[in-house]
Amino acid sequence: MGLMSRFSMIFRSKANKLLDKAEDPRETLDYSYEKQLEMLQKVRRGVADVATSKKRIELQSAKLEQSVEKLDGQARQALGAGREDLARTALERKKAAQLELQGLDEQRAQLQSEQEKLQTAEQRLTAKVEAFRTRKETIKAQYTAAEAQSRIGEALTGVSEDMADVGMAVERAENKTEQMRARAGAIDELIESGALEDMSGTGGDPLDRELKELTMTSGVDDELASLKAEIGAGDGGASAGEIESGDVDQKGSS
Repeated sequence: MGLMSRFSMIFRSKANKLLDKAEDPRETLDYSYEKQLEMLQKVRRGVADVATSKKRIELQSAKLEQSVEKLDGQARQALGAGREDLARTALERKKAAQLELQGLDEQRAQLQSEQEKLQTAEQRLTAKVEAFRTRKETIKAQYTAAEAQSRIGEALTGVSEDMADVGMAVERAENKTEQMRARAGAIDELIESGALEDMSGTGGDPLDRELKELTMTSGVDDELASLKAEIGAGDGGASAGEIESGDVDQKGSS
């Protein structure tokens, strides 16, 4: 198989797939019904045209019949007046009119037959179109119900494209929520361990600040007492007294 043949086959298969996906049976049925209605209208117009032609011939026939009667009367009148020549002329015209009338009668009979055939075809086509309309509405209703049932089934099983998109959106939202929870938990752990200080400048809760100050004060007092004990053990009580008296002198001089 040549390269062009392969491309052609691929193109036709893709095109058929797209057409099959885009085709809606309900629209196809409605289009077919419209075409049948158009055909029925054409048949009805044909019946009307034949009936009009037949009526026109009937009017012409009526005029010729009147002319035949008139010419017959003229021939009688001329013959009664001794004008055989005029009577012959009138009779000749009468004969011509009768021949024309005979031809019109034949045409009228043909049109009558054609009209009857068209009327029969119109009645059959009308019944066929009406049956197709009933069948069409039934199929459309069945297709709509099947489509709705299919969509409900796809929604329940999650296999439809819309529900797949919804499922992916929910999954992304859940992932982001878990990430945000993990981030919040990590920040809480850093704050509790002291590795992450409050950068807002507010100093945190007032109770926390007081407890922290109390802890710092207690620690300073303990360290000062320990320092005094070390100095007292090394220099004796006099050194401690000197420190105290020196402190008093400095206070008095100041």
